[in-house]
Amino acid sequence: MKRRFLAVVVAALVVVPSAAAVRVHVRVEGRTHTLFGATEPLVNVQLNALDALESAANAGEFYYHVQQTSFGPYVDQVGLWPASGETGWVFKVNGKSPPVGADAVTLHDGDTVLWYYALFGPAGGPNTLELKRKGDCYRVFAQNDAGAEQQAPGAVLHVGHKTMKASFTGTCVGKHRGFVRATAPGMVRSNAMR
Repeated sequence: MKRRFLAVVVAALVVVPSAAAVRVHVRVEGRTHTLFGATEPLVNVQLNALDALESAANAGEFYYHVQQTSFGPYVDQVGLWPASGETGWVFKVNGKSPPVGADAVTLHDGDTVLWYYALFGPAGGPNTLELKRKGDCYRVFAQNDAGAEQQAPGAVLHVGHKTMKASFTGTCVGKHRGFVRATAPGMVRSNAMR
């Protein structure tokens, strides 16, 4: 009887994964185009923002490299673009740039992780564009590193093959096919929505 109980306990321990996975939205924006998840799909991630990049790379079949430094792991290349000088790979979780490395940011179900290639200047990195939809209208805003929403000067919506000026308060595009995205000079392109 004790052997049978012990066998059941051991079998249960083997089936239980070592770390509980969470489901998060992931997008990876390269220098010239989206490498993964334009629509920010849900993916299974083990624990942190670095794991989110790993899951995206596996799903999207793209290369990335992590260099071990005295400060911890540093993503020094994604796809074709290595970090160099004032350019490199950074991330946001729920619109904010954490003050710690990607391996130190624990994720929770439903979080949104954005990895992107950025040129840094005296004021930091570029704003990232976000797109929200209500009916056939789309609102475009820029997020700074703290996640604050602000207007995105010069933002345009790409609706299929059509381009139109975007608005912080909302731009109605009418019935359309395909995805809607926003771009603006010097900012990271937005997520895509139908």
